[in-house]
Amino acid sequence: MKPEARIAQWLMASVFLVMGGYRLWLATHGAPIANGTMVFSAVEFVFGLALASGWRLRMVALLAAALVMVDAVMSHQFWELARAQQASQLLHFMKNVGFAGGLLLLSSVVSGKRR
Repeated sequence: MKPEARIAQWLMASVFLVMGGYRLWLATHGAPIANGTMVFSAVEFVFGLALASGWRLRMVALLAAALVMVDAVMSHQFWELARAQQASQLLHFMKNVGFAGGLLLLSSVVSGKRR
């Protein structure tokens, strides 16, 4: 894999590691976090580890892209909000869409070798 693709892989992994890990860390320090959020955060953290290590990278990148799209639709429903609130949620929704696109692109540049 080209060096720039490897860097992109690690940058995308960092999003999953930091955000999933942060919510898990908050929960261990007493923050009230819903069970569904805990499960999502654990899955997100595991995807981050898998992406960073390159383990089954094509499959993990495709699954992570699906996860990000589901998160976009479930967490950033800008279409249901009043105009004043739409801009922020639209930004987060589109960030997820772009991030999913990056993960799809990553899945397409992985060599045929299995790790």
